[in-house]
Amino acid sequence: MVKNYSTTLAGRPLKVEIGKMAGLANGSALVSYGETTILATVVASDEPKEGIDFFPLSVNYEEKFYAVGRIPGGYIKREGRPSERAILTSRVIDRPMRPLFPKDYRNDVVITTTVMSVDQDCSPEVTAMIAASLVVDISDIPFAGPVGSVQVGLVDGELIINPTSAQREVSDLALTVSSSSTKVMMIEAGANEVAEDLMFDAIMKAHAVNQEIVQFINEIKADCGKAKKDNYTTCTVPADIQNEIIAMIGDERMETAVFTDDKQVRETQLKAIKDEIIEKLTAEGKEEHLAQLGEVFYNFEKKTVRRMILKEHKRPDGRALDEIRPLAADIDLIPRVHGSGMFTRGQTQVLTLTTLGPLADTQTLDGLDELEVSKRYMHHYNFPPYSVGEARSPRAPGRREVGHGALAERALLPVLPSEHEFPYAIRTVSEVLSSNGSTSQASICGSSLSLMAAGVPLKSAVAGISVGLVTGESDEDFVMLTDIQGLEDFFGDMDFKVGGTHKGITAIQMDMKIQGLTPEIIRQAFEQTRKGRLYILDEIMTPAIAAPRTELSEYAPQIIQITINPEKISEVIGPKGKMINKIIDETGVKIDIEDDGRVFICGTDADKTARAIEIIQGIAKDIEAGEVYNGKVVRLMNFGAFVELLPGKEGLVHISQLAHERVEKVEDVVAVGDMIQVKVIEIDKQGRINLSRKVLLEKPKREETVTEEK
Repeated sequence: MVKNYSTTLAGRPLKVEIGKMAGLANGSALVSYGETTILATVVASDEPKEGIDFFPLSVNYEEKFYAVGRIPGGYIKREGRPSERAILTSRVIDRPMRPLFPKDYRNDVVITTTVMSVDQDCSPEVTAMIAASLVVDISDIPFAGPVGSVQVGLVDGELIINPTSAQREVSDLALTVSSSSTKVMMIEAGANEVAEDLMFDAIMKAHAVNQEIVQFINEIKADCGKAKKDNYTTCTVPADIQNEIIAMIGDERMETAVFTDDKQVRETQLKAIKDEIIEKLTAEGKEEHLAQLGEVFYNFEKKTVRRMILKEHKRPDGRALDEIRPLAADIDLIPRVHGSGMFTRGQTQVLTLTTLGPLADTQTLDGLDELEVSKRYMHHYNFPPYSVGEARSPRAPGRREVGHGALAERALLPVLPSEHEFPYAIRTVSEVLSSNGSTSQASICGSSLSLMAAGVPLKSAVAGISVGLVTGESDEDFVMLTDIQGLEDFFGDMDFKVGGTHKGITAIQMDMKIQGLTPEIIRQAFEQTRKGRLYILDEIMTPAIAAPRTELSEYAPQIIQITINPEKISEVIGPKGKMINKIIDETGVKIDIEDDGRVFICGTDADKTARAIEIIQGIAKDIEAGEVYNGKVVRLMNFGAFVELLPGKEGLVHISQLAHERVEKVEDVVAVGDMIQVKVIEIDKQGRINLSRKVLLEKPKREETVTEEK
């Protein structure tokens, strides 16, 4: 039976249709917000996946070009691998939902949201987030939802819920917030240096609106939701085996093993304990316990670390709760690249390289958002296996690499110069050299250093820092940790990442393992990240490079901007690009032309760049009567010579205008390829240019004949 439900969200209709499509899935719904339509489904396997110690959740956000009335570009007219935008959306759907599944659930769960129609004023990402929570909530899959999600913009100082396309284009904030019925589950943001207090207000406003969505989903669930399965197979280790193994290890020994600021030393000490337990169990004939050892060891290590932090305020590396690891900032480490910067945070080390290029190198985006058609600034993040001491070959970037790259990119965007101020395409690549937590934040710092070293005129330096969280049995029982290392991230409850300047926040990303944050935790997280960010900017990054360099690297391309009459663009380009290609072939430069008449000439040879400018300005210049040119003879006719004054512009020197004396043949005076000086004597009604050579020549003196009278 088909059921329909509707409500209003930010003044636009939110509709749900259940029972008409995808009936074989555990849960499915067609969800529409305005005219944006998402088909959401969720399917769970009947049996748990064997041999894993994590919840196997897969979230897929599928962009379909028919949703915006387009056929995919390229040779293959079928949607292929997901775009970066689709990957990032899959991540923001996953993050608030994953903590709400049972911790010991091991069945495969696949959530698929398919974009079937896009109304540019109603975000398909937000619609997909709501739809994903809805279908899991009405299914028989165990889930402690629902979750509501909205976006918040900031237009002329006013906070806007789910801004329209026009509002998003001028907004100073792009904030996405997910909430359960009681707490904030996920925060993702890009901002133009927004102050912490205003950001907190925006999050709380979103949280309040999310309660309306949660209530709406609960009403649907009460009407047509399936009974939840509560008899699934768990991965819990029997208590007697767990207690026996823990007794063999001992509380004090585990604490001693994890208490070090060196990741490799910690791993060596833990391995020694584990090897010893394996020997004991084998010697006692309890080989069947070995299958449970990994799970017990992990849980005991986690419990030990959390107890040390929460009860004793003792971090594994001995730091105070708000203390940052030893930091270092360096620039100019790699020769010939256009800019390089390295940021070191404890055992985490990230090297970022900057490359500048012409605007032709701007990345073209083939997606569903009409506002995102190109990308001038690109940040790529690489996480090679050697950075964590793993002996395996590198593989293609995954969702994590894409997500971390996007976070650093978003953090730097607000401080980059405009295209008019700095007409370059910019790419930064962060190479993680060593990883022990907070590599994404080190990438933000390293990128800022590298860009300033490259001479990119940033409005301000940007730093990033994260805080972690360990919670107890109540909302008031928690400890917050500044600058978390890998172990604290792994065993903690939250990784709250914030990038920004002295003035305010430019980016936020929050990963969480518990069922939400209270306002007090969020407010404290902002305060600790602000203090840490200012310390990094003032004490670490400024001594390395206080301001962007005023000159580019000698290896960077030089880009000069000129402006021509837009009506002359077609002449510069020429038929089928013939003229512009001729200029490029002759000078070796790259040329970009904008519709408003701006021309960007990019080259590494100053003389050739100047020649290209001269040619373009010549083509764009109107030839007027009376002007004098040094032209090249390109064709000879029996009635005169055609001379190229400027690329693509020729005039005729009639045979009578070649010299003062009578000329029998044109070839007697000039040849093809000669450079001659000519003057424009007329431009007729048909636009033909008539030239004269003889008017620029000195007239010959008349010979006087003297007759002597005899």
